[in-house]
Amino acid sequence: MWEHFHHQADIGIRGVGDTLQKAFEEGAAALTAVICSPDKVQPKKAVQIHCEAEEKDLLFSDWINALIYEMDVRKMLFCRFDVHIQNHQLFATAWGETTNPDKHELAVEVKAATFMELKVFLNPQQQWVAQCVVDV
Repeated sequence: MWEHFHHQADIGIRGVGDTLQKAFEEGAAALTAVICSPDKVQPKKAVQIHCEAEEKDLLFSDWINALIYEMDVRKMLFCRFDVHIQNHQLFATAWGETTNPDKHELAVEVKAATFMELKVFLNPQQQWVAQCVVDV
């Protein structure tokens, strides 16, 4: 599950999952949904991503910023994610395709993940939650 939450002029993204990895994957899906409709993106090309941070919340921020960077540099959008976290390191594959404004109906451009509302935690239902506000 992923969702957006309101935050003044920016947009909050939140991923929820039974595992930490799943929460990070869902957070990435929420990022894509800020930019366009995720169901319009096809998983045609895989991109490998690696991040490292001592704390889970910083690792989530780095993950989101790495995705934003890859989308910008490669002119791609991503729709599917496979995340593995081990010893403060994230290894992931993101699948997507080249951005096509006509097909993808782009809504906003995301500039970066911020530290605003940044947190990764276990909720009362024992699900992992990973969230932050993204600058649009």
